[in-house]
Amino acid sequence: MTAYAIAHLREAAPRPEIAEYIERIPATFEPYGGRFLVHGAGHEVREGGWPGHVVVIGFPGIGEARAWWDSAAYQEIAPLRARHIEGDIILVEGVPDGYDPAVTAKAMRDALTS
Repeated sequence: MTAYAIAHLREAAPRPEIAEYIERIPATFEPYGGRFLVHGAGHEVREGGWPGHVVVIGFPGIGEARAWWDSAAYQEIAPLRARHIEGDIILVEGVPDGYDPAVTAKAMRDALTS
């Protein structure tokens, strides 16, 4: 099942370390089947607030996403970003093929009547 690393990164002034991080990050996730799905794109806020930027990296599965995050290669460059950009980063599994949200809604309704 596909998994994603999703980052909500706050605005930051351009810095050489951030440029280096951006140059080096693809080499850290490519061995795990990762690829950018969203990077450097504008976004439209339709509800609530979302200051900053969105980054989404797709992986074949949650195991690969975790292995990338924990890898020596990524941990070596992570401080280049973390020293200059505040943000929130999550790893999350996608839905399986054939996912039916009606099943989730039914389980929720059943729990409410129990």
